[in-house]
Amino acid sequence: MNEFHMHHLTREMISQRAKGGCAIVVPLAATEQHGPHLPVYTDSLICEHVVSGAVRQAAETVDILVSPVLTIGCSEHHLSFGGTLSYSSATYLQMLRDVGESLVTGGFRKIIFVNAHGGNAPMMLQTVNDLVVKHPIWGASTSYWSVSGAALDELQASEVGLVPGHAGGFETAAVMALRPDLVRTDRLETVHVIRDWIHTGAPGTFIGKHGELTGQDGYTDAPYQATAAAGRIYLDAITKCVADWLVTTIQAMENGGEI
Repeated sequence: MNEFHMHHLTREMISQRAKGGCAIVVPLAATEQHGPHLPVYTDSLICEHVVSGAVRQAAETVDILVSPVLTIGCSEHHLSFGGTLSYSSATYLQMLRDVGESLVTGGFRKIIFVNAHGGNAPMMLQTVNDLVVKHPIWGASTSYWSVSGAALDELQASEVGLVPGHAGGFETAAVMALRPDLVRTDRLETVHVIRDWIHTGAPGTFIGKHGELTGQDGYTDAPYQATAAAGRIYLDAITKCVADWLVTTIQAMENGGEI
């Protein structure tokens, strides 16, 4: 079976794959403001490209499907800028639980969330914890930058801006590579105040300021150094890292024995 998109299959085909031990990946994204120069669909564009490509690569080694991208996330901190669709954190948590419950009812026993928007991460982690406590299943989750950080460091991706940042040089480069027609190149600022506290602290810690969770004027850094060529390199590296993580994770589940 070469098809890896759940939404391209019939109900019988999906049930058969689920009962056979197939893993299912749920991509999480957002529709939210990305400064004056990027489309509000930025996170969803990146998510769909990365996760579909990663699942395509992983499918050469493991039995895996990917669900449709969840294109609305938890983006309340962007609402004041306009151009944003968001669930509240409580609603988003319940929505993810409902998606997980649907997959469990559908027979899946290996459920994996892959995220492309920072605001989704806390609820994603809680959802996976809740599902594996309640049901005899395997669960896993990650954000794409978590598994690709070392590779992006090697590529010196931070030279174009904060990684992943928000609507800065890094994300601008990615969109330039995917949909250059959607980038307002006439609005690429060369000067921007970077808030020192945005990436301050050890992993697992948090610091935030009302009205500036995503930086000055809703984006983290000046995007003027972004190029499509750099974006293609970053996206290829991220996709490979996510694919490798998926294979390793699913094989660990399979080696862990039946539940």
